[in-house]
Amino acid sequence: MRQFKQFFLGLIIVAALFGCGKSDDDITPTPEPEIPVNPATPTYSNVTISTDKAAYSPGEEVAFTIDNLSLPASAKVRYKYLNEVVSEASVSGSTWTWQTPSGDYKGYIAEVYAEANGTETIYATNGVDVSSDWAKFPRYGFLSEFPQLTDQEVDDVVNNLNRYHINGLQFYDWQNKHHMPLPVENGNPASSWKDIINRDIFYDTVEKYIASAHSYNMKAMFYNLIYGAWKNAEADGVSPDWYVYTDYTHTNRDFHPLPSPPFLSNLYLLDPSNTAWQEYIANENQKVYQNLDFDGYHMDQLGDRGTRYKYDGSNLNLSQTYEPFINAMKADAPDKNLVMNAVNQYGQQGIAQAATDFLYTEVWSPNDNYSDLATIIQYNNSYSNNTKNTVLAAYMNYDLADNQGYFNTPGVLMTDAVIFANGGSHLELGEHMLGKEYFPNSNLAMKTDLKEALVDYYDFLVAYENLLRDGGSFNLVQVSSLDGKLPVSQWPASQGSVAYICKKVDNSQVVHLINFKNSKTSEWRDNQGIQVVPALVKDAKLSITTSQTVDKVWLASPDIIGGASRQLEFTQSDNKVNFTLPELKYWTMVVLEYE
Repeated sequence: MRQFKQFFLGLIIVAALFGCGKSDDDITPTPEPEIPVNPATPTYSNVTISTDKAAYSPGEEVAFTIDNLSLPASAKVRYKYLNEVVSEASVSGSTWTWQTPSGDYKGYIAEVYAEANGTETIYATNGVDVSSDWAKFPRYGFLSEFPQLTDQEVDDVVNNLNRYHINGLQFYDWQNKHHMPLPVENGNPASSWKDIINRDIFYDTVEKYIASAHSYNMKAMFYNLIYGAWKNAEADGVSPDWYVYTDYTHTNRDFHPLPSPPFLSNLYLLDPSNTAWQEYIANENQKVYQNLDFDGYHMDQLGDRGTRYKYDGSNLNLSQTYEPFINAMKADAPDKNLVMNAVNQYGQQGIAQAATDFLYTEVWSPNDNYSDLATIIQYNNSYSNNTKNTVLAAYMNYDLADNQGYFNTPGVLMTDAVIFANGGSHLELGEHMLGKEYFPNSNLAMKTDLKEALVDYYDFLVAYENLLRDGGSFNLVQVSSLDGKLPVSQWPASQGSVAYICKKVDNSQVVHLINFKNSKTSEWRDNQGIQVVPALVKDAKLSITTSQTVDKVWLASPDIIGGASRQLEFTQSDNKVNFTLPELKYWTMVVLEYE
């Protein structure tokens, strides 16, 4: 009975968060006023363009590099904040600079374009994030392999992530023993060590990656469990009364079993609320900070362990131990960033209230549907009073990743559309794309179309971050199809329709349209890679109901002309704004600006 109550409570919460009014697709549409025709969509050349950093401080110069051989002599670049042109200049040569405005926490898009015979061609676009603190709009990536590498090999990896505007890197399994992450002897770090799966980790490679990340204005976060110890940790000063036990007589220690070989140890759990353990691991973390220029600590856990006990026989609720542990780490190193994985939301409420810089959820069953991703993000917003954004570790094509192959491009893009439209970002990019919780797994490769599409998606995430991830509230707006081309329905998503998500941001009404019209699965993970490319819908007539006077209607899509924004013609009467949607592939964002 408790499960049914939780289920129906969840439905009520989702409806409250995402309901946008009822669709009237089943009603014969009444004649609407004539809708003006939009100007032709610009052509798109998708010329290679890049910036020198992942993010910039207010007033800092951006250095652009472009394949100039593909541009006409008349090419120009315009810089937009949302749909408004901030400045414009001619493009000459393959490099140029732009001084960013003084406002903090703003996303911009650079559009390189030219006009000929009354037709505009957009040659390239690139997002620019102007933020003094990366944790405001985290775009998290990872590193998982630390063999001997040259400077060039390291830079190739980080430079690639820079094109996706990744502004923080999780250094996964870089450490030696979980309770002593960096081996230090006589005050000097070891030149190499073994990780838990018996891989060789090289100090110089870790150091090079940190330096390279910093050169692109990315932050470097070291990964570790908050409560992990290898076997025989007592020899390193770990006390028996710090451990977590499965019985109240402290006979059996709780541990996470790992096969040997290749693993060098099981992982034994310690009580994160034990102040002596906090002091011990904080001291070990200081050894890390003193020898490697990490920017913070990415904390991990193992989820709900069931009934557990402290050494003294009292019950231990692990979810309640995270907040004091996080705050102890902040007190010990106040200038360092902290983020903690809430495994399937376990302990997230306390994590959100602690001294974390943003929220991070590793998503597992039963949170299998697209709607579950949105719900997690909105719960996180609620837990943090809309002060901390969310990163989801959501592993795509999970079953396919058991073997060599390729990611299914439509599955990845649909999931990213849902996460981004709901204000989150997706931990997915590193030396390779993630398909498993063990980050070094690289069985699946990205096809060229996915690599190119994700560039546009991350440009879009940056360019429109102030609508996607900078406050606002989901609200109730009625969206209708006037010609039947778009079978629209309110969120949550349903196969066979176009889901819409409505959000009020300052003086704008945002409507996200996500195309599930010919979707093959409602499960975001797309385990078997069956999701298909949505059928492109063109020139669909839509109506949005609003009681306010609309000044402008514009749209942008990561699937069309590199995410460049376009203003639309519209009519407004009887509280209805009518317009023609030029295209919808996976995801299009429509914005109504009020007078």
